[in-house]
Amino acid sequence: MALDELLQRLIGPDVSDIHFKVGRPPLTRRNGWLTDVEGFPVLKGDDTLKIAYGLLRGKQREEFESGLSVDTSYQLGEEVRFRVNVFRQRKTTSIVLRQIPMKIPDFEELNLPVVMREIADEPRGLVLITGVTGSGKSTTLACMMQFINRRFSKHIITIEDPIEFLYKDMHSSMSQVEIGFDAPNFGEAIRSALRQDPDIILVGEMRDLETVRTALKAAEMGFVVFSTLHTTDAVKTINRILDVFPGHQQQQVRYQLGASLKAVCSQRLLPRADGKGRRMAMEIMRNNATIKDYIETPSKTDALKDIIEAGRTQYGMQSFDQHLSELYQGGIISLETALDAASSPSDFQRALDFY
Repeated sequence: MALDELLQRLIGPDVSDIHFKVGRPPLTRRNGWLTDVEGFPVLKGDDTLKIAYGLLRGKQREEFESGLSVDTSYQLGEEVRFRVNVFRQRKTTSIVLRQIPMKIPDFEELNLPVVMREIADEPRGLVLITGVTGSGKSTTLACMMQFINRRFSKHIITIEDPIEFLYKDMHSSMSQVEIGFDAPNFGEAIRSALRQDPDIILVGEMRDLETVRTALKAAEMGFVVFSTLHTTDAVKTINRILDVFPGHQQQQVRYQLGASLKAVCSQRLLPRADGKGRRMAMEIMRNNATIKDYIETPSKTDALKDIIEAGRTQYGMQSFDQHLSELYQGGIISLETALDAASSPSDFQRALDFY
């Protein structure tokens, strides 16, 4: 079976990921659950290797043959695009593809809080979208970039590994840089972007010291920088950034974050109570004088959740537990799901009992 025909048979409603692994038939993830696809044979080593070579381009094949895992993208016709990772496990080739919508969803389709429009419209500083793998960070960022693209005349530079969502110029000029093809690494790509008259720089992931340092510098210079981290809430995000730096630099980084960080939006995808897909729960922290003080003062940082909850009415902030309570009371998620996802299940239950 040709590669495109194989992928066409495997994609479908609610399929987010496709896995190819020796010793199993193809697997798909639907609404968060990974299962074998019926009607397909068990894959052999030659099968997954052939699929891998059909997905890799140029020097990516050399990188894979040298023993590296490889990130890339693959487009199926005009309707489906995938982010791809090819890797080895137990001396065999495995592949994971994540489906990327060709149509970028808007705020309403993602059920994003209204305050996310204000965050997308920040004139300068650093905005972070965080969450575990598969929580929809890239989709949220794409939604925000498209919101800007539709409404404002700006130069937006995205730096990604690989490029995921494809943008067309609307009111803005969109430039998309792919690591490994258009630039050697994130740090160098950000430094180059600073010389390209940007208004907004999107950094696909802040994954190392050089990238974090350069992104912070760009935000301090007055540019808007959007990026992602694999952290689950605002406190862990602050601590993760600090941990990237040597200990003697961490207090200075606290001051940099206090001055340039505009928002941390952490998200999780939870199963809906009606069984029809998943719904996003989100913690939103926006910087203000109190938040700045809590970021800059090590003894206060772990108490940021209390300030976030107190800032819901005035600033549009919310903790996970506040949003989970709203989703549960609206019948969107079950109590079991809410308790499993809550930062403190006992506090969450007590709050429900109180109200």
